[in-house]
Amino acid sequence: MKIAVIYGGKTGEHEVSQVSASSVARNLNTDKHKVSLVSITKAGEWFLQPESELKRIKDDEKAVLSDAPTDVKIAVIPGGGVKSGLCTVENGVIKPLETDIVFPVLHGTYGEDGLPQGLFEMAELPYCGCDVMSSAVSMDKEKTKQIWQMAGLPVVPYITVHRADRDDEEAFNAIIKKSERDFEWPVFIKPCKAGSSVGAGKASSRDEFVAAVDEALLWDDKILVEPFVEAREIECSVTGFRDITSYIPGEIIPSHEFYDYDAKYIDPDGAALRIPADLDDDKIHEVRDIAIKAFKALDGCGFSRIDFFLDKKTGAFFLNEINTIPGFTNISMFPKLCEASGLPYADLLEKLMVLGIERFNAMRSLKTSRK
Repeated sequence: MKIAVIYGGKTGEHEVSQVSASSVARNLNTDKHKVSLVSITKAGEWFLQPESELKRIKDDEKAVLSDAPTDVKIAVIPGGGVKSGLCTVENGVIKPLETDIVFPVLHGTYGEDGLPQGLFEMAELPYCGCDVMSSAVSMDKEKTKQIWQMAGLPVVPYITVHRADRDDEEAFNAIIKKSERDFEWPVFIKPCKAGSSVGAGKASSRDEFVAAVDEALLWDDKILVEPFVEAREIECSVTGFRDITSYIPGEIIPSHEFYDYDAKYIDPDGAALRIPADLDDDKIHEVRDIAIKAFKALDGCGFSRIDFFLDKKTGAFFLNEINTIPGFTNISMFPKLCEASGLPYADLLEKLMVLGIERFNAMRSLKTSRK
């Protein structure tokens, strides 16, 4: 197959995407497949990286894919399909870049929020992962919670704060009072549509609450306030299109105050991963079952990682969030959980591409015209 691995992007998770994509490209079987590397700059420009870039990262396990501009830009052509959905543009000359499937490794905004997925749909290109709707909804933590609540699934209570609420002193004071009444200090504050804990903070007083809200609003116009839950952090990988599979759950044991961006990606000792999680058989069955139900409720397809809180006091599971393009780094939970369940990294990548093509063919078999 001809595979286009796309990474980088206009996101606070740009650098994480580079690391994830490096791992993906390194583990794709280049004896079977031709791999093209497409980088997206922080300004949103798409470039084709030279073939030497793939060799460089395969030869060096610690190397990270470049996001530097090149002489070859990439254009997306509506209706182009696998023959010309992606095209190279060099010195004003446009040439098709044949692509059987796109493997987007784009974390966060302009990545797993439905925007690139919409481009691929318009270009008639198969791609790995969730479709436009499930990507967009899953990116919005408030909408995700609302759908899960309607499906009867357990979520952490929350208060939604819009930028307009922050600009209205009376409304904002009412929100603070509601938070103090409904929750106890501390509380967590996070952007609705940012991943990897970007912009998230913990507040133990009114002053800290205001500061955390202002920080979160730098990343999104809508944010959530949630109570502190003394909990274990359990994660579960899910794959599938029509037949959904969940995998052995793992546990994140952060050494930081909470599992923030630094703990996830910067501090090598920021967290320990326990795979499998130390749970009895009933709890393992329960969390895997909820993960499948949560994925289905959002019309998920392809793959995702579902994150849970396990309340230490009550033993109850709460859904925290879903990541439709989870980390693929060498320390990321998603591939590690699949591997612990008997699905090695390279085989996982093959499976995700097969699922992407299966979904594409199924959707293209539907009628789009009365004639």
